[in-house]
Amino acid sequence: MFPLGAVLFPHTPLALRLFEERYLMMLGSLLDEDDPEFGVVLIERGHEAGGGDQRFALGTMARITRVIPREGEIQLIAYGSRRIEVMEWLDDAPYPRATVRDAPELVWDENLAPLRTEAERIVRRVLARAAEFAEMQWDPEVELSDDPVESSWQLAAIAPLPQIDQYTLLRSTSTAQLLGTLIDLTLAAEPALTAPFADDTFDEALGRLLDDLDDREDRDDRDDDE
Repeated sequence: MFPLGAVLFPHTPLALRLFEERYLMMLGSLLDEDDPEFGVVLIERGHEAGGGDQRFALGTMARITRVIPREGEIQLIAYGSRRIEVMEWLDDAPYPRATVRDAPELVWDENLAPLRTEAERIVRRVLARAAEFAEMQWDPEVELSDDPVESSWQLAAIAPLPQIDQYTLLRSTSTAQLLGTLIDLTLAAEPALTAPFADDTFDEALGRLLDDLDDREDRDDRDDDE
């Protein structure tokens, strides 16, 4: 198991830098397998390095696709496959391990096609607007899978949402719930993502607000004089 400060969705890529001894040991064990994969769960409290963290129970299996040795570390490329539920956490020595079971797969209904189209339109639009104010992880024009369920998960992955919102999406029990919640969360996040002065420091933003207040007071004073 690999607890992370990020959510991994099914059918989406994952890039990792391995430098802790425990994860290098885990990778060594995995590479002895024919189809090496590991579980990824979001950290609820704590940090990625050092251990001692608390973890959410729902995660995603990651299938290793590429291993790139570097000086002092190993870069790992994996791909999310199926969702899993942690039934029991085992001893972390020598690396995090757990007993898991597969979570139910989402199924597709052609009646959901308009909802998926609307979700894609909103996610791409908000992502493009947000990119005007800050650097985004995903390109708004990123290509998605032709499979409707896979692309629904990918839309959840590229949406510019905080991790706790992404975890809410990962817990979806139906494709309809996934797409509907994705639309709601993305629209709710849009004002903050596209607000003016999004790249300013707090002091700069506060200064602008105070300047605006001074301008309004000056206008009020002129109105009173008149």
